[in-house]
Amino acid sequence: MSRDPFGTEALRDSVLAAWRGSPTRFREDANAEEDLRLGGYRDRLLVELAQNAADAAGATPGTLRLSIVDGELRAANTGNPLTAEGVAALASLRASAKSADTVGQFGVGFAAVLAVTDAPRVVSTSGGVLFSAARTRQAVPELAEARGGDVPVLRLVWPTDEADLPPGFDTEVRLPLKVDGSRLLAEFADQVPDLLLALPGLQKVEVGDQTWQRTEEDGVVVLHGPAGEQRWRLHRVGGELPAHLVQGVEARPHWTACWAWPMDEPLDGDVLHAPTPTDEKMSLPARLIASLPVEPSRRRVLVGPAAQYVLDQAARAYPDLVLALPAIDRTSLVPLPGFPLSEVDGNLRESVLSALREASWLPLASGEWTAPKTAKVLDAPSEPLVELLEDVVPGLLDAELTLPEHAKALAALGVPRMSVAEVVEALAGIGGDPGWWHEVYDALTPLADVDSTAREEMGSLPVPLADGRLVSSPRGVYVLPADVSFDVSGLRIVHPEAAHPLLLRLGALEAGPGELLDSDALREAVKHSLDDPAMDGPDLVKTVLSLVARAGGRPWLGELALPDDHGEWRRADELALPDSPLLSVLEADAPIGVLDPDLAAEWPREVWTGVGVIDGFTVVDDTSPTEPDHDLADEGYWWDGAEEPPTRVLGIRDLDLVARDKWPEALRLMAADPVAWRAVTEPDGYTGWWLARYATLEGRPLGAWRLPDAEGLDGLYDVVPNVDVPPHVLAAAGVRTALTVLDEDDVTDLLARLGDPSRKPADALVLKVHAALAEVADSVSVEPPDRVRVLTGEAVPADDVVVLDLPWLLGVLPGDQVLAAEGHAEALAELLALPLASEEVTGEIETAGDEVVWAELGAVRLACDLLGVELPTSPVIVHDELHVVFEGESHEVSWWVEDGVPHAADTPEGLARALAWATGRWADRHTFAALIADPTPTVLLG
Repeated sequence: MSRDPFGTEALRDSVLAAWRGSPTRFREDANAEEDLRLGGYRDRLLVELAQNAADAAGATPGTLRLSIVDGELRAANTGNPLTAEGVAALASLRASAKSADTVGQFGVGFAAVLAVTDAPRVVSTSGGVLFSAARTRQAVPELAEARGGDVPVLRLVWPTDEADLPPGFDTEVRLPLKVDGSRLLAEFADQVPDLLLALPGLQKVEVGDQTWQRTEEDGVVVLHGPAGEQRWRLHRVGGELPAHLVQGVEARPHWTACWAWPMDEPLDGDVLHAPTPTDEKMSLPARLIASLPVEPSRRRVLVGPAAQYVLDQAARAYPDLVLALPAIDRTSLVPLPGFPLSEVDGNLRESVLSALREASWLPLASGEWTAPKTAKVLDAPSEPLVELLEDVVPGLLDAELTLPEHAKALAALGVPRMSVAEVVEALAGIGGDPGWWHEVYDALTPLADVDSTAREEMGSLPVPLADGRLVSSPRGVYVLPADVSFDVSGLRIVHPEAAHPLLLRLGALEAGPGELLDSDALREAVKHSLDDPAMDGPDLVKTVLSLVARAGGRPWLGELALPDDHGEWRRADELALPDSPLLSVLEADAPIGVLDPDLAAEWPREVWTGVGVIDGFTVVDDTSPTEPDHDLADEGYWWDGAEEPPTRVLGIRDLDLVARDKWPEALRLMAADPVAWRAVTEPDGYTGWWLARYATLEGRPLGAWRLPDAEGLDGLYDVVPNVDVPPHVLAAAGVRTALTVLDEDDVTDLLARLGDPSRKPADALVLKVHAALAEVADSVSVEPPDRVRVLTGEAVPADDVVVLDLPWLLGVLPGDQVLAAEGHAEALAELLALPLASEEVTGEIETAGDEVVWAELGAVRLACDLLGVELPTSPVIVHDELHVVFEGESHEVSWWVEDGVPHAADTPEGLARALAWATGRWADRHTFAALIADPTPTVLLG
């Protein structure tokens, strides 16, 4: 007979009495056990076996061995052996014999064995017990039959004499299996690592021939298993539940919570552990293992004040777990946004985020720590920029946290990201030595390289200047080359130690010598250089000259104040170089001084001319003139005299300062200077215009002379004196080479020369001059001359002179009363304010003639045939002698036209002129006369 050290008989009698006395109680027990077997504990066999092993281990972590022996699952553990209280708990669905600091809270966990067996046994060094569905049915056959043989297995317990425990173990649960044992062990092997982590009371678990072992040091648990090692960082907290929360759980006033973070790979699909796995799905990066109240099924947290208190305390402890990690890993523990996986998950995640926002655990750029609520992070990965800003931006996080992998975590914590615009704003007004600013620009450059928006935001970046100022934008500041030193008051030049290529991309100007010369500040300094030259003059002069030596001159530099040879300060363009040849041709009182000789010797000639100092004739060149504002002598007269506004002004200045007796030398200077010579030879240019009118030789303008080989102008213009100036230079300067009439001045001059009785121009030249004058008559307005040159070659008073407009009128007019411009009579008459001859002559034919057709005149017909001219169809009246009465006197003429009908004396000359007029070939009248006199090919061809 088996001994009964645990009093199982009394336990059976009590249960049987209750069942027999109340069949309902039997059904309740059977239903409760069925619920646990089919519901709450159906897949928690290893969890419950491991919990019992951990509880039994006590203060020394124990070992759990799981093996299949003779078709049985055997779970052997070390630690405290089985006790009578423990047996009573096993046989009860509503009581627990575990102490307050063990894992289980309800005495129902052993029901998990029913998932694989209906005859569990527990063998211990203190004795053994067994449960059996078959023996229970034998004990209450009537009740069992009423339920179809389905009875509660774990209510009736019997003693067993089994004592063959595995060496080194104190208790073994033996479960005859109704399932595949090898498959069951395989399922257990998957659960072991999590259970070893959750149950510190277990140090080692063996499943078949596989072993897992737990070690812990400095808060890191290492799980050693067949697949290798798993490392977990742990942080534990605990305490006593407040008095107002322990009603109903007075036996468990102590609470614990442990955060576990997997150091090797992130959690995926995790659940809350209380302390063993529940069905509460979790999304946190760390696992919570806590002594939480759970439902009898141990699958759900028992919601209430006690559970909430433990969860709140766990959340407050979360930042301590974070602090235990290296700074680079801490953000991996921040819960990221997402839908909560369970009510507990959502609650705990918000509490954890709140605790993280308040705690100081984020590394600052300065090396200290800060809380997310006071932190800022640079919105671009840049370690150099973060280091530079650590003393500028309070709460700026370490550069490591600017990397993309930290962005979501920091966003979840509400850490604001600093855009480039905010960085620039933070830098406004900040001091710092120029070298520090150079490092800032260097750190910002990679951002500007890849982000156009960032470049725009950098437009307000402060820039330290060489004069100590700090300006609020790179736009308009100047960056000097490394080898240039320059300082002009008001000119915004970047401090050389701060100069950086980024500034040029942001609107700064690359200040080469040319850019500096063209700067507004330098222009302003030059403009006001005469205000107080004794103070700033020497430095400004040195600066400007050094720039001009590199970049060439500018027209406006003529305002630069320079000292003259008397020590007085004058504009540069009012001074000449001491050895300038121009000085020898100027009037003695010309307002041009001489540059200080000592200063002049310090710089090359081209530098002085670059700032406007006079060396030779100064040439103005404006390719887009709008008005005569170039400070050229008499420029307005030239401008107004042009038919169209000039499109270019290329002129020599200060021509009016040349001494009257120095023009030969002045002309030679112009010819020797390519720039000045180009101005002299500019077609229709100002310089040639001025020289011809105002430059003089022997007191007369150059335009009043002709070159010796311009013989066609003889009698009208005098030959230019021999002044040792080449003819081409004299011609370019306005000395006449041919007859030209360009403007009113030329017209007035020619009229005066024609009216001068002392001049004896050839008749042909007179006719050419009258024709040229007639061509420009419509474009000029001049005073009519008092004397005119008539056909006799004389210069006579204009009172009785007419302009010939009809050629036959010459037959009755004396030559000393007529002048002519063939084809331009009306224009010439208007220019000279003279009447036309046709307006003054009214002659009348007094001799009779015969009207004939031109074809009846044989000589005329033959002449037209030889010339290929068609004979007129109109008649002609032929006279033996043709007489016309004019002013009471009879005049014999060779031809006449009256009422449109030609009359001709019967002579070759008369007929030829009438024929030429009738055919419109007036220029051929002399040819017609010769052929009519002898209509032969010999005359035509000879």
